Amino acid sequence: MSAPTSRTGPSSSGRPRHLLDFQDWTPERLESVLNNADTMLQVLDRPVKKVPALQGLTVCNAFFENSTRTRTSFELAARRMSADVLTFAAGSSSVSKGESLRDTVEVLTAYKVDAYVVRHHAAGAAHLVARYSGKPVINAGDGRRAHPTQALLDAYTVRQEYGSLEGKKIAIIGDVRHSRVARSNAELLPKLGAEVVLCGPATLLPEGLAGMPGVRLTTDAKDAVRGAHAVMALRLQQERMSGGYLASLQEYADHYQVNERLMQEAESGAIVLHPGPMNRDLEISSEAADGPRSRILKQVENGQAIRMSVLYHLLVGRD
Repeated sequence: MSAPTSRTGPSSSGRPRHLLDFQDWTPERLESVLNNADTMLQVLDRPVKKVPALQGLTVCNAFFENSTRTRTSFELAARRMSADVLTFAAGSSSVSKGESLRDTVEVLTAYKVDAYVVRHHAAGAAHLVARYSGKPVINAGDGRRAHPTQALLDAYTVRQEYGSLEGKKIAIIGDVRHSRVARSNAELLPKLGAEVVLCGPATLLPEGLAGMPGVRLTTDAKDAVRGAHAVMALRLQQERMSGGYLASLQEYADHYQVNERLMQEAESGAIVLHPGPMNRDLEISSEAADGPRSRILKQVENGQAIRMSVLYHLLVGRD
């Protein structure tokens, strides 16, 4: 078995072999993916929403954690490019009988799978799949660690609005501690020239993230939003909280809910984002979620185009 670094690092051409996080991705490669998403959106606007780019290839959606939006988006993205799609549900597989992740991956690879989309409750699971499959792997969310395609679609949505992320301030407010979306955005957005402010109660704001380039932490929501070009609300992941993080949900809403009152601190044309699913009138007001600033449904639409672009980038290998 080859060493993990040789299986998961960049290819000999310098192109990343996987999208596990953004460690091996240069700003130029990231911009290439964003630019190609423009073409994918044009495909999605056609009467026949299909191109033969991945014809003859098989993409395995290996989801070991529940998902609706991400799984559906990836499945449609692959099918739009004429790939065959193998959907693997852990609950109805040998994993439920105790089979290891390594054994499962090696069995699937024996079926001549060409790429994996992996979602797992354990951080690092996508790296393990990349190590043992030898195939391109896209991380669709691993534990609290990373969700890179969500960050890419968030960045793309902001870029659609402003033309560039250079010099833009993005405020991300809420349950940062449990959010892989926040971590991936904090890693990605500064690479594209944006400033990121992570905000939430001190109990939900890991100080370790303060050391990331281009990232600032604050417990003051007005400070976070002041002058921001985009404001993202994060879902309160109460299923991951064992208690002690919040005094009460009402107190949280009073101080950190993204609503029209808070948005008055932002730039006049600032937009509202949310990775979903939403707890309406808790971390975001219905007025903000449905109002003219909201780009939440645009994020959903852009997610399919971004995932098409990532699959194309990794499997076809041309800019």
